[in-house]
Amino acid sequence: MRVLLVEDDETLRHSATAYLRASGFAVDAAATGKMARTLAAVSPYDAVILDVRLPDDDGFALCTALRAGRPVPRVLMATARDDVRDRIAGLDLGADDYLVKPYELGELVARVRALLRRPDHAAPTVLQVADLLLDPATRTARRGARPIALTTKEFAVLEVLMRAGGRVLTREYIGEHAWDDNYDAMSNVIDVYIARLRRKVDGADEVPLLATVRGSGYRLMVPRS
Repeated sequence: MRVLLVEDDETLRHSATAYLRASGFAVDAAATGKMARTLAAVSPYDAVILDVRLPDDDGFALCTALRAGRPVPRVLMATARDDVRDRIAGLDLGADDYLVKPYELGELVARVRALLRRPDHAAPTVLQVADLLLDPATRTARRGARPIALTTKEFAVLEVLMRAGGRVLTREYIGEHAWDDNYDAMSNVIDVYIARLRRKVDGADEVPLLATVRGSGYRLMVPRS
């Protein structure tokens, strides 16, 4: 899933970005409100981690602007301020959760995952298609009783496919949600990862779940008999 981190503290921005990426998220980072607005205007985000105190923008106004986008991202507001009035203001403006700095990076990741499990993201804690199960919390996957070993990026691509509910996803959509701004739309990297997943997900004696829809993209679903 793709996350936008808005944080002006350079040390925290780098450490949080690295930790989130190591936890399986595609992350874009912005040091200013202006940069955040630019990134949000061109890329869809599943969640935004937003520092209230920015050098060039008001975090509360930025929260409102981000929530006005489509699709609407989850917003986790992070700030050194511990005044309850700031928390109330942020939540009233549409923030989904509040995290007071300094915070543990493990808690940050847990909060983001919890936000993405909320009902309007239409995904249960453990994702399932037929006998294929994916657990974002434990980063594990299995097909029936067979465990599936996945790299971080393979897991991210499979998660995007499983959250789609059988819809056909274009390469562009998969790239937007499983990669950050380092993704090269002209490369064949998505085709490569789909091929890897197909070898791992669809065993020789198993019903194929990962399908190519010629001219459109890919989808993960139980084929009609």
